[in-house]
Amino acid sequence: MTERNSTRVMEFILFGFSVDREIERILFLLILVVYTLTLVGNGGMISLIRLDTQLHTLMYFFLSTLALVDLCYSSSITPKFLETLLTNHRSISFYACATQLGFFLNFLILEMFLLAVMAYDRYVAVCNPLLYMVIMSQKVCIQLVMGPYLYSFSVALLHTVVTFQLVYCGPNIINHFYCDDVPLMTLACSDTRLKEILIFMFVGFNMISSLATVLISYLYIVAAILRIQSIEGRHKAFSTCASHLTTVTIFYGTLIFMYLQPKSKHSLDTDKMASVFYTMVIPMLNPKIYSLRNQEVKKCLEESH
Repeated sequence: MTERNSTRVMEFILFGFSVDREIERILFLLILVVYTLTLVGNGGMISLIRLDTQLHTLMYFFLSTLALVDLCYSSSITPKFLETLLTNHRSISFYACATQLGFFLNFLILEMFLLAVMAYDRYVAVCNPLLYMVIMSQKVCIQLVMGPYLYSFSVALLHTVVTFQLVYCGPNIINHFYCDDVPLMTLACSDTRLKEILIFMFVGFNMISSLATVLISYLYIVAAILRIQSIEGRHKAFSTCASHLTTVTIFYGTLIFMYLQPKSKHSLDTDKMASVFYTMVIPMLNPKIYSLRNQEVKKCLEESH
């Protein structure tokens, strides 16, 4: 037992992508541009919503929260990845790896449930417009945001503690560009059955419950829109949901592609490319989707110039 403890891994090596240095430099420039646009886009969206009183509504409160989550979500992964691509310094300490995993899981789960909350908000706005301010009171809105925050933090902490209670005493090369659960489990010397059960339970619950909330909300929204007689009324009702529906489709589409593809076609390289998309590209796209498809945001941006 003493010998086993003495050989425990105290740092990991992030394998990243198996490409030559020239391609890594090009990838560095691309990711740097994406991350810069993410910081500017989400930071700008938060600032615009805070400063412009026309946007001090519940929908934009949720949108500014989503922008903050996207900012933190991307920042938990991208800076270390950029460092790896630029300097080829691939090592990450045991505790830094645990911290990265914890933040990544926290903001991933939070994004899932925040998108579900925003779908419910759009359902109330379209299906019960006269009772909107009663149903979506300040107390309810705080609960709808704080609930996902507390839940995501608790689940991320549980997963991180269980993952880093495993014994790592052999190879320390993580076949990914960040610290993720599944590649870490393949390196463990101890029994991973508890961790596998937790992943199965929580991934299933998080995906099914959040996606079901989104789908049920939009089924009611579509039914309500179809009952509207005028084309103008239908267009106005649909326009309030278009941006959110686009974001949801891209986000869940990527996750479903990753987790539900057949095992025969499943590969770590595919996972890595999908991970780049949902950890870096989607947080960059969200503010653009909301600003380009939202007339109120476009109007405020024009007035600010």
